[in-house]
Amino acid sequence: MKSMLMGLALLFSATAVLAQDPPKSPLVSAKGDNVEISYSQPSKRNREIFGALVPYGEVWRAGANKSTDITFKKDVTFGGKKVKAGSYALFIVPTATDFTVILNGVTGQMGSSQYEANKEKNVAEVKVPRQKTASTVEKLTYSFPKGALQMEWDDTKISVPMKF
Repeated sequence: MKSMLMGLALLFSATAVLAQDPPKSPLVSAKGDNVEISYSQPSKRNREIFGALVPYGEVWRAGANKSTDITFKKDVTFGGKKVKAGSYALFIVPTATDFTVILNGVTGQMGSSQYEANKEKNVAEVKVPRQKTASTVEKLTYSFPKGALQMEWDDTKISVPMKF
């Protein structure tokens, strides 16, 4: 009887864990030649993104939850700036017309409050133009088309040239 009750308790516990909703911003990654990015992927969900959820002129962790982290397997020229191979936190400061993409030497930060304490560890800051997407992009997406880091979300796309 005791082992049957233990088995039922285990079954109910496992069912409860499996029945949980998936996270709203799951951890995903994208890979390119000599580069990988890991980020929590938020969705638009009928919200205004840039200029509202992600305010203009303020540092954004470039994803949800912890900082978006990027790893270069080789030295790279990132938007014209030389960057050593290694892992970096990626932050973005958006405006209506351009975005400043920042690589910071402290990975795994919990957001802009930690960024402020670590901003002296920035290794590169690159300003790129904001482009409009052809259609709305529901989930924040990073990719590596040939020679670039690209971010798309909502009605916005940015691209940072990279050369290894």
